[in-house]
Amino acid sequence: MRLRALIYNVHKCIGGMDRRYEPDRIVATVAHHEPDLCLLQEVANTAGRNDWHRQVDLLGDQLGFRHRTWFANHRFRRGGEYGNAILSRWPIASTANIDLTVAGTKRRSVLHARIRVRTPAGRSRTVHVFCLHLGLTERVRDLQMARFLASHPFAGLHEESPILVAGDFNDVWASLGEKHLGRAGFRGSSRPPRTFPAWAPLRALDSIWVRGDIQIVEIATSRLPLARRASDHLPLVADLHLPR
Repeated sequence: MRLRALIYNVHKCIGGMDRRYEPDRIVATVAHHEPDLCLLQEVANTAGRNDWHRQVDLLGDQLGFRHRTWFANHRFRRGGEYGNAILSRWPIASTANIDLTVAGTKRRSVLHARIRVRTPAGRSRTVHVFCLHLGLTERVRDLQMARFLASHPFAGLHEESPILVAGDFNDVWASLGEKHLGRAGFRGSSRPPRTFPAWAPLRALDSIWVRGDIQIVEIATSRLPLARRASDHLPLVADLHLPR
């Protein structure tokens, strides 16, 4: 069966150029691509700049995703916080957060969800989804990836289990995935699409990698004009194949 994942740093629903807080632009961008899974970064919660919205519920309700999970990474000085979120059309059997924070740097993590994907035959398959947001320097990103690969439950998963790892790698040179995930048996794009900055993309900061019994069919960035204004990143849209 085919499923579609959308990977998106939503920048707290604030436009990258105009700095306007407009969640409706994020909603319209995501809805246009009709994903089954959304892996989102910088999703805000009860912050004054974001009208005190709990964005995981705001976005989930407007997009029709009943199943969702969110975990805070960074807290604002004036109140509120933001972090990673996963929205799913299928039930989330369990969820947990993996702390990747390196001392002296901003808090970072990976959000894990065990999703029960219903096949057309009426059966269910478990897909492990990891939504990450890594640090700003190469040394920190290397440490975070090594910590992630050694973490529970990732390190104990069978090599044939369907696993999806995606998010904002902050990967300036587009080499981090191959360096770490490629060696761990993951498959990604040999030429990852450029996602940042949204209005004139120069860097492939965002990426998706899979391992086990799941395949990437196609990866592309959104070409929707609205996507260039809705956030400072473009969303990645990945079509995947999951054997029945």
